[in-house]
Parts: sequence; structure tokens; C-alpha cells
Amino acid sequence: MAAGCANIARMNYTTFDFSVTDHIARVTMNRPERRNAMSLQFWSELGAVFTHIDQLSEVRVAILASTGKHFTSGLDLSEFAVIAAELPQGDRGRSSDRFRRLVLQMQQSFTAIERCRVPVLAAIQGGCIGGGVDMVTACDMRYCTEDAFFCIHEINIGMTADVGTLQRLPKLIPEGIARELAFTGRRMLAPQALQVGLVNAVYPTHEELLAQVQKTAIEIASKSPLATVGTKEMLNYTRDHSVEDALRYVASWNAGMFFTEDLMEQLAANSEKRAANFADLLPDRLLRRRD
Repeated sequence: MAAGCANIARMNYTTFDFSVTDHIARVTMNRPERRNAMSLQFWSELGAVFTHIDQLSEVRVAILASTGKHFTSGLDLSEFAVIAAELPQGDRGRSSDRFRRLVLQMQQSFTAIERCRVPVLAAIQGGCIGGGVDMVTACDMRYCTEDAFFCIHEINIGMTADVGTLQRLPKLIPEGIARELAFTGRRMLAPQALQVGLVNAVYPTHEELLAQVQKTAIEIASKSPLATVGTKEMLNYTRDHSVEDALRYVASWNAGMFFTEDLMEQLAANSEKRAANFADLLPDRLLRRRD
């Protein structure tokens, strides 16, 4: 590991606990008394925390976890009742445009996870309901406890899921299963989630889940950060493009990213039978407007 990797970086969030240690960022939902319901503050903070992670040059992998009995119960309906009450007011076209822009903002909160350049591992216990499914489908890998279940709850309250589940889930599991879950609002239990490939592994307890996800994160963090970033970039691009387009893209990518210090260090480490020691990525060069 590079020097300084044990430093802990913290920022203040109200709906998450956040820290970075040994190249691993940890984002933990911290409202167990509300079953980690997604409040208005949650939506703004989620996008912010993953945008922040994306800009931290020392981070090589991230863990999205939760507290209490349930991962999340989804949208905090008590807070969004205020927004629903405003919808019928005024001109319908303007109200609809305002609501559409709100949905797009909420979508971007989850897309920030997907666009984060490092892999994001979701550790799911208990219920992963409604918006929780939207959120974890934007992650790179998902792991859960034996008591976990997944529910596309929107159909049960008379609405169409609109922040990512219907777009991402059919690309993760068989389309027929995704459609059944979306049309019926049934719960998918942990064994079926493992069977269809929604989760990578199932663990008996929350404590073991977190320990094993941490173990996987440590393994990822030990790899070349340049190779890891490139791998996520290619996997996401390939999902959304043809094989031919994706092959051309990776050829162009590696034309500029192949002969790196990381490659030489890994080859030397393999030869010398030692752990590789990689430098952190460079921090973003942010453009600032002159006043």
C-alpha cells in the first residue's frame, strides 16, 4: 500500500456515516430508527458523497452499507407527502415540468454511484425495498444476509418505479424474473437473489456480511488503481454498447493506459514474490473561474 494510506478522511453528512481508511471508502446509512428511509436530505447527500468519493485520489473501492434490522425501507413517504400536495397546484404543465426535474435529480443521486470511478460494493441486510432496489442496482456488486429480501414496492402503491430499477435490474438478472418482480411487487428472498445472480454471496449475519465485504474490498484495493478504474469503465461501457464498439473503446483506452508504472510494479512484484505497492491516482485538477 502507498504511504499515507491509513489516513482517515471525513465529511459531515446527516443521513450517512462516512470515512476513508486504507484506500476504502465506507458509506453507511445511519437512520435505523426510521428503517433507513430515504428522506429529502438523503437524496442530496447520496449524490454528494459519491461525487466526493470519485474525487478522492486515494480511494480505490467503496462500500455502501446500512445499520439496524433493514438496509432501507425506501422512500420516506412522510416527507414526500409535502411534495405530493404541491403537485396539483397551479398550471398542470408547469407542475409536471417541476416534478420531472425532481425525478431527474433523484435519478442522478443513484447514477453518481454508477459513475463513481471505483467499484462500489453493497452490503444488504433485511429489507431492501423500493428505492433501495434502485440504489443497489447502481452498485457494482451486491452481497446480503440470509434474512435479506428485495421488493420493487412502487407497484404496490400505484406508481411506476422511476429512479433506476426498471432500467438496471433487467441487465443484472433474467428479464422474466425482473418483470415478475416489477409487476407483482413480490419479495425476492436471499436464496433466489443468489440463484439469479442479483447478489454475489449470502452470509448468515450482518456482522459476517460486513466482514466478508470488507475482505473483498481489501483485495480490490490491493490491485492497480489504474487497472481497476479502467476495468469499471469498460464494464459499464460494454453493458450499454455493442461488442464491436466496446472492443474499439478498450483498444483506444489501452493505447494510452497500458505501459504504466502500475504494470511495471505488478510485474516486478510477481517476479519478486511480494505485494505490489501502487501510487494513488492524481487528484482532479478543478477549473476555477476568475472573478
